[in-house]
Amino acid sequence: MSASDPNEILLPPLETVSTVTGAPEVISPRFRMPGFPRGQRTPGRRLSWVIIALLIALTLLAIFARLLAPFDPVQPASGLNLPPGTPGNLLGTDSIGRDLISRTLYGIQVSWFAALIVVASGLIIGGLIGTLAGVFGGWLDNLLMRFTDLFLALPGTLVAIAIVAALGYNLQNTLLGIAIVWWPYYARIIRGEVKSLASRPHVEAARLAGTSRTRIVFRHIIPGVIPTAIVTASLDIGNVVLLLAGLSFLGLGQPAPAPELGADTARNLGQLLTEPWIPIIPGLAVLMLSLIANLGGDAVRNLIGGRR
Repeated sequence: MSASDPNEILLPPLETVSTVTGAPEVISPRFRMPGFPRGQRTPGRRLSWVIIALLIALTLLAIFARLLAPFDPVQPASGLNLPPGTPGNLLGTDSIGRDLISRTLYGIQVSWFAALIVVASGLIIGGLIGTLAGVFGGWLDNLLMRFTDLFLALPGTLVAIAIVAALGYNLQNTLLGIAIVWWPYYARIIRGEVKSLASRPHVEAARLAGTSRTRIVFRHIIPGVIPTAIVTASLDIGNVVLLLAGLSFLGLGQPAPAPELGADTARNLGQLLTEPWIPIIPGLAVLMLSLIANLGGDAVRNLIGGRR
C-alpha cells in the first residue's frame, strides 16, 4: 500500500507478542479508511456524470437547433393538423401546417439560452454586489443589503410582468424583467459565503502578513466563492425556464408567429380535446428542459461538493 495514499491513517507502531513464536513483533497500524477503494467511483457520482452528459447534449441540441430543424418554423410545411408519426413530420403539424419538430427545436433554443442569459446576468450583478458587501462590510454592507432586501420584498413575478407590460411584449423585455428580480438571491448567498471565507484561518493569516485586500480577494475569496456560485446558478436554470414559459404562456414573450414553448402551448389550448399533441408537445419540451436542468444542478452540486 502506498505511503502517499490519502485514505490511509498513520499511527505510532504498536508492539505486541506473537501468538506463534512468543517473540515480540511490531504491528503496522496503517489501514485504509472504510468505504470505496481508491479510484472506484460511487454509483451516485456515476449517475451525476450521466446527467451532466445529458445536460451537455441538451446544450448542443439548442446550439444546433437551426441545423437540425427540417423546416422553417413559421412557414407551413405540410397538411393541417397531421398527427405524430406522419412521414416527413414525425411530431405532426399544427393548425396552420407548421412542422412541430421545427417549432419545438427553435423553442428549446430560445428557452434554454434565455434562461442561461438570465442566470448569468443575475450571477454577475448579484455576485458583484454580494462580494462588495462581504469584503468591505460596514456602511456599504448595510446599504447594499437594504437595497437587496427592497427587491426581495417585492413579488418577483408581478414585477417582471409590470416591467414587460410597460416596455412592450417581446423576448428582450421579458428577459430584462426576469433579470431585474433575479439577482438579489445571488447577492445574499455570495455575501454570506464571502463573510464565511473572510473569517477562515488562512485568510486571517494572509491579512496579518500584510497582504493587500485586493490580493486577498482575488487569491483567497473569489476562488472559494466560485463553487458555491456555480452550484447556485445550475440549480436555478430550471426555475428560470419555468418562469419564462409561464410569462410566454400569458402572452408576455415573443409575438406570434415566433416559436416559443410557453406561447405555443397557450395558442393551441383550444385544440387540446381534438388534436391534443399540438399543445402537449411544447409543454412536454418545457418539462424536459426543467427536469434536465434541475437534475443537472443536483449533479453539479454532488460533484463539486465531493471535491470540497
